[in-house]
Amino acid sequence: MTGNPISPTVPFDQDGINHGFLRLPYSRDDSAWGSVMIPITVVRSSDGPTALLTGGNHGDEYEGPIALQELAATLKPEDIRGRVIIVPALNHPAFLAGTRTSPVDQGNLNRSFPGKPDGTVTQKIAHYVDTVLIPMADIVLDYHSGGKTLDFVPFAAAHVLENKDQQAACVAAMQAFNAPYSATMLEIDSVGMLDTAVEQKGKVFVTTELGGGGTATARSIGIAKKGARNLLKHTGILSGEQELSPTVTLDMPDEECFVFCEQGGMIEPVCDLGNTVAEGDIVARVWPIDRTGANPVEYQAKRSGILMARHFPGLVKMGDCLAVVAKVV
Repeated sequence: MTGNPISPTVPFDQDGINHGFLRLPYSRDDSAWGSVMIPITVVRSSDGPTALLTGGNHGDEYEGPIALQELAATLKPEDIRGRVIIVPALNHPAFLAGTRTSPVDQGNLNRSFPGKPDGTVTQKIAHYVDTVLIPMADIVLDYHSGGKTLDFVPFAAAHVLENKDQQAACVAAMQAFNAPYSATMLEIDSVGMLDTAVEQKGKVFVTTELGGGGTATARSIGIAKKGARNLLKHTGILSGEQELSPTVTLDMPDEECFVFCEQGGMIEPVCDLGNTVAEGDIVARVWPIDRTGANPVEYQAKRSGILMARHFPGLVKMGDCLAVVAKVV
């Protein structure tokens, strides 16, 4: 017993395919006995590994939800060996609002782990994932993109871990996903992340950043769809050959990868995503927006590599991440 109020309307240990919800009671002004209903699909066929596939951890990122909705509609029990748990929009209130954080409690789900069974709505979702879903899984894929404020070259990622055997398994799974770029990713703040919760339990974990700008493209969706099936084939859950293409290997070795803004204004990108930059190259200029006749502030790359990420909206605030430069391995 976890003490968590979420109850599934689908069985986890029954062969076949079941579509339903994770039902979280949520009493509010417009529904005294209301619930948050998080869609979930469980596909199972005999014994075998379990894959947990999640999207919508942030509500303004769409490649994962699209790819997982299609997978939930097309994956058949007779095609697999094991179990696939699909949650296309993990932070469903945020997903419905098209926002990074939940409109219910302003919670950032990917900074809320391990959560609390008696906490806010977002903390209860995190706690259920942490205590029920992750322990069932052998491998976890959590889709991300840049949302409304960042844009990325499309990459799958693994992290540097103390357990090198576990890290090697994560890297192999990342390579199997086979995005155009494959990155060893440095998180600015890993406290409270789903990534950390999964990795601390010794599981294999893969994440992505597949684009951004609060939308998806045909290309980024195609990468997401192919990657999920490649990963299921890699684990032996799904039969068949993986669909593989060349991938560029990236590394984020330290905080010198990040360029942060020190005043607000209007951003002028000086290079585009995927461009090669040298240490000292200007990657962006920030122009004042409250006066004319003033020069912009120029921001330089702190290392050589490629432009992996950039700020997306035209206006920036103090403290915003302007650019990320990753090393090509």
